[in-house]
Amino acid sequence: MSDLSSCICALTRDELPVDTIELARFMVGKYLVHDTPQGRMSGRLVETEAYPLGDSTSHAFRGLRPYNGALFRAPGHAYVRLVYGASYMINMSAEREGEGAAVLFRSVEPLDGLALMQARRPGVKPVDLARGPGRLCAAFGIGPEWDGADLCAGGALWIGRLSGNDPSAARVAATKRIGLSREMHELLRFYEPGSAFVSGPKRLLEPLAR
Repeated sequence: MSDLSSCICALTRDELPVDTIELARFMVGKYLVHDTPQGRMSGRLVETEAYPLGDSTSHAFRGLRPYNGALFRAPGHAYVRLVYGASYMINMSAEREGEGAAVLFRSVEPLDGLALMQARRPGVKPVDLARGPGRLCAAFGIGPEWDGADLCAGGALWIGRLSGNDPSAARVAATKRIGLSREMHELLRFYEPGSAFVSGPKRLLEPLAR
């Protein structure tokens, strides 16, 4: 385990902003950790997307369904779904319990467990291991069994921050979401400018930074 990883402490639910957009911005620079029997995998979140209340592209838009219950839980629960029949993606519930909204974890800068990630994604360069939401889940071994997991409960899959002052606290910029067919005009994708681990076309990043 790296020295930096040993300084990561779990985020509590009380620390999470309730507003979806604020939460998406807040999570840039925080950490995703998966403790497995084979060892720890961890990484720094460098890109997120907000799916706020009323967003027609959100899986919560049509209300509570048998498959999307995690989105209506208190902030900090994992919502894991297979998208386009190809890749799992992990979201985190936002807003108050009973209100469906989410933050998508788009990209992570790997910290611990590179060998474990590379075993799941053989032949892939370190910069590409978790650059994009499908790659992230594949590298971290996150599948449907994690749907509904409480990421603030101290389980094997959790979110954290550096204890004390974070010398590498993220500068956050916003741009358009990608991979959607509608509601792409708002700046609801948040990222760390200059990070090589951010996904998507580079032309969409710096010009819209704020």
